[in-house]
Amino acid sequence: MHYLEFERPIADLEGKIVELKKLAEDDPTMEIESEVERLQSRAGTLVADTYARLTPWQKVQVARHPGRPHFLDYARQILEDFTPLAGDRLFAEDQAVVAGLARFRGRPIAFIGQEKGNDTQSRIKHNFGSAMPDGYRKAVRIFELAGRYDLPVLSFADTAGAYPGVSAEERGQAEAIARSIEAGLSVKTPFIATIIGEGMSGGAIAIAAASRVYMLEHSIYSVISPEGCASILWRSADKAQEAATALKITAQDLLQLKVIDGIVPEPVGGAHRAPIETIEAVADQIETGLKEMDGLSGDEILRQRRAKFLAMGRSL
Repeated sequence: MHYLEFERPIADLEGKIVELKKLAEDDPTMEIESEVERLQSRAGTLVADTYARLTPWQKVQVARHPGRPHFLDYARQILEDFTPLAGDRLFAEDQAVVAGLARFRGRPIAFIGQEKGNDTQSRIKHNFGSAMPDGYRKAVRIFELAGRYDLPVLSFADTAGAYPGVSAEERGQAEAIARSIEAGLSVKTPFIATIIGEGMSGGAIAIAAASRVYMLEHSIYSVISPEGCASILWRSADKAQEAATALKITAQDLLQLKVIDGIVPEPVGGAHRAPIETIEAVADQIETGLKEMDGLSGDEILRQRRAKFLAMGRSL
């Protein structure tokens, strides 16, 4: 288990439980059941109390937890006939964005997911989830396929942002992101986006301009990372904690601001402690969202999505 900085008291308690169990393995005559039960109860209470009062910066840390389930974990569990489609038909294949066709609980769908990878090799392969323009042009290709064959679109955002390198800028990163947002806003089929970890900058918004946008309880969603915001406003990334609070990047803040449409609760202690339970909760929320749009015409779906985004920020 990888423990975050604010989880040190939890780590100490759970470490003691592990030590006791190892001692009992060496000496089977030891009676540790009551002590282990007592420590487990204390640890469970401490986890629940800690996660019930997370600060925005602590939620940033949880959203970035390396053990948190990533898109391919979701795909393996909830998508059937999973068929990725490679390439943007213009330049290259970008593996930070995994997209294609599948079935979700028996329903044919198109999917777009940002994959960070879970070890050194896979993180390099997927460029840590930071897409080049080719990834967003592949997303546009999927949106167009979905519209052509009347397929709902499911997207899963989890990125620190689009790749900011020179090569990406040379190939039109900003234009590719804008085209992807436009395609998402224009598709005349149900479109559900879920922020499963980090939803940072245009890199996430490019695949999240959806009819329904859901966030996991401890995920984050913003036009810029806290570090990036702090570097601009305070000329120092050391102010990232203050920036995280000011940006209103948590699911709870964004639901209140009506930027998102719902929050998917996470298991006590975060998605990394019970990934399968988390994935099933997301799937249930997606199914609910799809049922809400069953029977709507393409024009009505488009009208509702347009009204949703135009209403953001209005005070009247």
